[in-house]
Amino acid sequence: MYGGAGVKTSPDFPIPDQMKAWVLGNPGELKLTQKPVPVPKRAEVLVRIDAIAICATDLEVIDYGSPALIQGGKPFNKNFTPGHEYMGTVVALGPGVDEYRLGQRITVEIHAGCGQCKRCREGMYTSCLNYGLNYGDLDKGHRANGFTTDGGFCEYQVNNVNTLVAIPDTMSDEEATLVVTAGTAMYGLTELGGLIAGESVVVTGPGPIGLLGVAVAKVMGATPVILTGTRDNRLKIGLELGADHVVNVRHEDAVEGVRRLNGGKGVDYVIECSGAPNAVNEAIRMVNRGGKVCLAAFPHQETPVDVAHIVRNNIYLYGIRGEGKSATHRAEAFMSQKRFDATKIHTHTFALDDLPTAIRYAKDRVDDAIKVVVKAKGVATHRVAAE
Repeated sequence: MYGGAGVKTSPDFPIPDQMKAWVLGNPGELKLTQKPVPVPKRAEVLVRIDAIAICATDLEVIDYGSPALIQGGKPFNKNFTPGHEYMGTVVALGPGVDEYRLGQRITVEIHAGCGQCKRCREGMYTSCLNYGLNYGDLDKGHRANGFTTDGGFCEYQVNNVNTLVAIPDTMSDEEATLVVTAGTAMYGLTELGGLIAGESVVVTGPGPIGLLGVAVAKVMGATPVILTGTRDNRLKIGLELGADHVVNVRHEDAVEGVRRLNGGKGVDYVIECSGAPNAVNEAIRMVNRGGKVCLAAFPHQETPVDVAHIVRNNIYLYGIRGEGKSATHRAEAFMSQKRFDATKIHTHTFALDDLPTAIRYAKDRVDDAIKVVVKAKGVATHRVAAE
C-alpha cells in the first residue's frame, strides 16, 4: 500500500504503487516501463503529472547524457527518467508540509538547491555548489528533476515545496507547462537588472525562451523590443507577443538591423537565446557602451568572443541557467493576469504513451513544432495544434 511515516494522502486521489515511466536505454533510446511511485520526504510533495512540455535540453539529455549527473556519469541504462517542464496536482504531502494542500494544481521549477551552500544562501539555487550530489551515501539535498534526479516523463514525481508554483483553475494544463519557460526569460531580465520600463531590449532567437522573452520584456515596459531570427513565421508570433520590430537575419545584417530600428544606436539590453556561433559577438555590438548581455542558450561548440570589444566598451555579460531567483512566480503572475498569451508557442499535444513521436516532432520541428506538450491522460486526438 502506498505511503510512509508522516505522509498525508486522500481517498479522493488514489495513488498506485507502480506507475508508467519512460527511461533512457542507450543514447537516443527511450523505453516505457513500470517504476515504483516515489514517496515524498520532509519538505516534499508527490505531484500527479498532468502535462509536461518538451524542452531542447531534454533532447540533449536523451541523445548525449549531458548535463545529467547520475552516480557520477551519464544516465544511460540506469533506469533514469528525463523531462522537467511539468505541471500537475498535489496528491501526497511529506512530513510537516502544510504550504500546499491535497488537490492543489501547481507547476514546477526545475531546481531545488541544497539550501546550505554559499550560492543557495544567496538565493542562487540554480547555481547550487552541491549540484548533482544527491545519490548514494552522499545526499546533499540538491535536486534538478530531469537532470540529476528522475524527471517528469512519467505519471508521478516528487518535488521539494520550494519548486512549486500555485496556478489558478483558469490556466489550462498546457499553458501551465510554459510557466517555467517564461520564468527563464524573466530570470534573464532579473539578472540584467535595472528598470526595464522605457529601456530598449533585443531578443535574439525566436525559440520558446526567446518568444516568451519578448512577451516578458514588453509587459515590463521595455521599448522598443526587437526580435531577431531566421524564420518569418516565428518572427510573426514574436510580433503577436509584443515585439515592436523584427529582423530576419537571412535578409539583413542583425547588428545593422537593430541599430537601424533603434535610431542608429545600440540598445540597453540583449537577451541571447539562439546559441548561434556568432551570436555573442553580434550581441555585444548591438548594445550601447555600458550595455548588458544575458546569455540564455547553450551553444553546441566553443565560441570565439571579442573580449577586447567588451572591455573597451564596459559591456556586462551574464550567463543564466534555468529559472532562478523565483522568477517562475513572477512569470506566473503575468500569465494568470493574462498580460500575455504564452499558448501562442504551444503547437502540438500528444499522449504520454506516444512520447517518442512527441520527441520527434520537437526535435525535427515537424509541422513547425515550437512547444510540444505531453499529457498523461485526456488526449483525445493524436495531435492537437494550438489555435
